Amino acid sequence: MDLANCARCGKLFARHFRDICQNCHADLEKEYESCADYLRQHKGATIQVLSEETGVSIKQITRFIREGRISLYNAPNLSYPCEVCGILIRENNMCDGCRGRLQRDVRQATSSDRPTSASQEYRNGGSAYRIGDRLRDRN
Repeated sequence: MDLANCARCGKLFARHFRDICQNCHADLEKEYESCADYLRQHKGATIQVLSEETGVSIKQITRFIREGRISLYNAPNLSYPCEVCGILIRENNMCDGCRGRLQRDVRQATSSDRPTSASQEYRNGGSAYRIGDRLRDRN
């Protein structure tokens, strides 16, 4: 039997398939049902209104959306915050601005970290070592 502390309430429980205890799972299901029922009746609700009316946190509603339990297809005004800057989005984890900034930073990091050529770095006292050098040293 695998024992664990519930990630939500901290109570000790016998873990089978989830990281939360049975009581917390039941609470999450109630929260989901209240969100789903409210959205069925009020299709134009925003995430703030949904949170205020149901008492479910925006973070939990966002989890429901990312898990695919709440669909954005029939809710035209429902969107969730970008993981980086918090601007409201309807797809992916980051907005276009943050994604572009991340891609630019990665490109800059990979281009500035890469030496112009391994042989130049080796000649300049660097630690680059090529397979040809290794074979030449054997003889």
